[in-house]
Order: sequence, then structure tokens, then C-alpha cells
Amino acid sequence: MRRTTISIDDSLSENLDKMASLRGYVSRSEAVRDLVRDGLERWRSETASSTHCVANLSYVVDRRVRQLPQHIAEMQHTHHDLVIASTVVRLDHFHSLEIVILKGRTPAVRTFAERVRAERGVRLASLNMLEVVPTDEHLPNEDHQHPGHQHLSPLN
Repeated sequence: MRRTTISIDDSLSENLDKMASLRGYVSRSEAVRDLVRDGLERWRSETASSTHCVANLSYVVDRRVRQLPQHIAEMQHTHHDLVIASTVVRLDHFHSLEIVILKGRTPAVRTFAERVRAERGVRLASLNMLEVVPTDEHLPNEDHQHPGHQHLSPLN
């Protein structure tokens, strides 16, 4: 195991200790290792080279920004081949949490997510991607066939 030394400000250190305590870590090192793993997994999924993915895009919309909800809805309709489902949760009088489930070629999903993120009035956007392999293979003993239908098998 390698030792890595970092310097963090007092506020960040206090928050790290609080998080570690609330989550039951026995040491700061364990907490930091998990945070690094989470960050690396997020980075890996954002830079993945797989050709296909399924994804969850979530973001907060400020409906006071002129025509933003309508514009986002139009973007989703334009990319109906990527958008599987979407839902809106009203947070207060001005803000909504939108969740969009996407499926398709990884570059197209990333491009769509970046366009939504770039819209004025969209905040806290987060893209969670799962790399998949499209396949129409079935187990030999399966009693059904559906030509042209593909399964999306997660990569290991």
C-alpha cells in the first residue's frame, strides 16, 4: 500500500471527519479511499470508451429562465431516440428536479447531457452512465425469439 499525504483546509477537514463519523469509518484514510474510488469510478464512466450506454441524467431547472422548460422538452423530443423516460419533481415555486433516462451510443448520450448542462438556468447536472453491449443472443434453452430486438448487457 502506498502512502499519500495531502493538505486540506480546516473546513474541509471538519466536513471529512463529520462524514467519516456519520458513515462509521474507523479512520480518515478509509473515508478518503472510498471518496477516491467514487471519484475515479465517476471519471471512468465519464471518459468510458464503450460504444453504447444507458444513463441517468439529473439536473435542477430554474423555470424563471425564459422558455427553459419548453426548450429542454424540445431537446428531449428532438433526441427521442436517446430519451427513454423523463420525470419532473417540483421542488419549490421556481425549481424542478428533472430526471432523464437515456439509452444509445455513448458519444450521443454524452453530447446530449453536455447540451442540457450548458443551458442557462440548469444547475447541479449529474450524468451517471452504465456501459453496455448490445446483443441479441439468447441462452440455448430459452423458448422465445425476437429478431431485431437487442438486449443491453452491462460490461463487467
